[in-house]
Amino acid sequence: MARNVLKAKLDIIFKKLFTSDNTVLTSFIGDILDIPKEEIKKIDIINPNILPSAVDGKQGQLDLKMYVNDKVVNVEIQLRDEGNFKDRSVYYWSKMYTDELKRGQQYEDLKQTITINILNFNLFECEEAYSSFKLLETTRHEVLTDKCSILFFELTKVNNKIDSNDRKKLWLQLINAETEEELEMLNETGVPEIQKAVVILHEMSLDEEVREMARLREKWILDEASALGNAEKRGIEKGRKEGREEGREEGREEGRKEGIETGLNVAAQKMRDSGMTEEQIQKILNL
Repeated sequence: MARNVLKAKLDIIFKKLFTSDNTVLTSFIGDILDIPKEEIKKIDIINPNILPSAVDGKQGQLDLKMYVNDKVVNVEIQLRDEGNFKDRSVYYWSKMYTDELKRGQQYEDLKQTITINILNFNLFECEEAYSSFKLLETTRHEVLTDKCSILFFELTKVNNKIDSNDRKKLWLQLINAETEEELEMLNETGVPEIQKAVVILHEMSLDEEVREMARLREKWILDEASALGNAEKRGIEKGRKEGREEGREEGREEGRKEGIETGLNVAAQKMRDSGMTEEQIQKILNL
């Protein structure tokens, strides 16, 4: 009988998965950022806790922020396309970057800041699932600074074909997995850290407290999406109604103008027929 497994792309499960085992986190970060594991000396998670208030969306962030060696790295899962994610990602990166400069420090003390955005929707019109952005000169493509790095991973563009040598893709397939069958295929790759992550997901799926947290979080996300959808529909209908009313008013105004203009034209023609000059007609009608 297939087990009902939790989805790692649900932000609360993602954070719990990667904060529960340093080996899994180190392997994930190393593979995603193309850093050999042996070069990662230390990872310090800045916000490891999941506040109860974050589950129902009232407050609290469910991103994963950490120091990786001398770099600042933030990982965020985004399930819905709210239409402003490019600008939002730049804003979040800039906020992280500037927050690192403490009183008395110099600009050169600023750390390389990397944001990893894992999206459950298409953001770019390309086939590639991975996109990496830096500050470049537009003609020479010269890098202005290596301290800015904004990465996007679009889960919707990751296929189900398993390749044990593509570690980056394996992690995205793990995050994207929704069935026991998909997790079993990943487990059969023989990649120790992937296998360990599968075990952790299975253990969390058997934990009633974690399942309830996941249920509440999914409910909040669905309720929020529904509320936004209803608000958008009400806004569209209000716009249509106001547009119809405005159109009717404009029509009435145009009708009044046309009536006046027609009356003036008729009066002017009668004056011409009576032998009056154009100058006399203009003075009388104030045209």
